[in-house]
Amino acid sequence: MPKTSARLLSLLSLLQARRDWPGALLAERLAVSPRTVRRDVDRLRELGYPIVASKGPDGGYRLDAGTRLPPLLFDDEQAVALAVALRIATAAGAGIEEAAARALHTVRQVMPARLRHRIDTLQVTAVERPAAPRADSGVLTALSAAVHAREVLRFDYPSASRPVPDGDGTPTPLRRVQPYHLVTWGGRWYLVAWDLDRDDWRIFRADRITPHAPTGPRFTPRELPGGTAAAFVTSRFHGSDGTGGWPCRGEVILDLPAAKVSPFIGDGVVEELGPDRCRLTLGSWSWPSLAAAIGMFDADIEVIGPPELRAAFAHLARRYAAAA
Repeated sequence: MPKTSARLLSLLSLLQARRDWPGALLAERLAVSPRTVRRDVDRLRELGYPIVASKGPDGGYRLDAGTRLPPLLFDDEQAVALAVALRIATAAGAGIEEAAARALHTVRQVMPARLRHRIDTLQVTAVERPAAPRADSGVLTALSAAVHAREVLRFDYPSASRPVPDGDGTPTPLRRVQPYHLVTWGGRWYLVAWDLDRDDWRIFRADRITPHAPTGPRFTPRELPGGTAAAFVTSRFHGSDGTGGWPCRGEVILDLPAAKVSPFIGDGVVEELGPDRCRLTLGSWSWPSLAAAIGMFDADIEVIGPPELRAAFAHLARRYAAAA
């Protein structure tokens, strides 16, 4: 590669690494004069890179956002990470699968053979529920913009029991929320938001949302139960109040080795008590479901507590006896 071209790539790489670069520091890093740096900056501008210069004794340069996409520079690890992300996006269920596949093809075409081999070893296949609805990419973009801007969002949200407007033309209720975060769970996209009319936190399926424009006034985000959107959503789908953990949690002793129990307990805790005994602490969304989950182990069970778990075992025993 010619010396000047190599220097331009080095300069571009440095500009992408941090926001502001003093001209003297760039010249030192590239082992050239400040005048050469200015010339190289002009060459990059001609290629379409929007480089902003700051004046003064400590004047420098910054790679700014542009109106068009110029050639991009990635090192090997960045190029592979981009390709892997695009590969995963083709199975993300966000309505961008086709665009992601085309972008992956474009990126792969300009990669050297050694990098193409690395990304070709990663194969991702999306296995979806038969009728799982997809979230529209435009809706996801609108929701993300409202979350980022911290602006009140208005949208139509038909319920599962009334998916379309009433027969008399009455529209579904308009929801007004303070959007907090977008999350994915089980192959679907959800919006976590504070519902202004219900005065409580809610989780909305993105594929049912029809946003209204414009967005409302800005707001100061509230403190989310659980600390993070991931913890809150996990707790809600577990059936708790969103503060974390399962609403029902019990402890038993199983006549099984801990090694045979631990692979099947998810977020439970197993403690070895001997070669053929272990203590299991497990949670679930209800006491009968917890008892049923523990009952899947083909072993004798001793209930440590609480009493609700013991009652759930008795309830299931009567039900199973009647079924037999």
